[in-house]
Amino acid sequence: MEWHITDAQSLAIIDREIGGAFALMHSNHDTLSPSSPREYRHFLLAEYEIIKRVIYATGDFEYKSLIEFSERSLQAAAAALASRSSIIVDTTTVQAGIAKEAQNNFANPVYCATSVQTPPQKEKTLAAWGIETLANRYPEGIFVVGQLPTALISLVDLIVAEKIRPVLIIATPPKFIDIDGKKQILKELSIPYITIKNQKGGATVAAAILDALIDLAWEAYG
Repeated sequence: MEWHITDAQSLAIIDREIGGAFALMHSNHDTLSPSSPREYRHFLLAEYEIIKRVIYATGDFEYKSLIEFSERSLQAAAAALASRSSIIVDTTTVQAGIAKEAQNNFANPVYCATSVQTPPQKEKTLAAWGIETLANRYPEGIFVVGQLPTALISLVDLIVAEKIRPVLIIATPPKFIDIDGKKQILKELSIPYITIKNQKGGATVAAAILDALIDLAWEAYG
């Protein structure tokens, strides 16, 4: 991400608002099961950087307690981005939000489910059919579902059927329909994921998470 002085000032405000409280709240954090105190501190700071980016993108401080990271999700993300894994997203909004950052760093190709040319499908939405089509092409890609629940439903069904094995899933669609069951299945599949705990979310959140992951991966591998 290209930074302007106003960006730095805004991020500093977020640090003052929640930085200390976040560190205190997670002082016994063991989700990532690090092998050493140094590694623990590194990944705790990485999580905070992602949360901070989401707050900056949305203006919503509630996200400090809503973003959920699976074990080794940050490590998996960094390695996948550095190896130029394909990124599959559900909407053009997410694609537009991350394309420049992806190209300026590791040059990961970015494909959008709702832009796939497919025959009309009565049984599935365009997003669901597009995700399925791209998943079959890139079964070990990075999947980002920011807005459309049907895309997440289709993606989880493909994983359960053992047709694909994504390296990472970012799932932040707003919960306007019941997708809690699919999120729970996702958590039980041993696939690295980053998701939202309640009904909030959206394309802006997903793009902010992936932008932050790209920057963090570039620091580690660039």
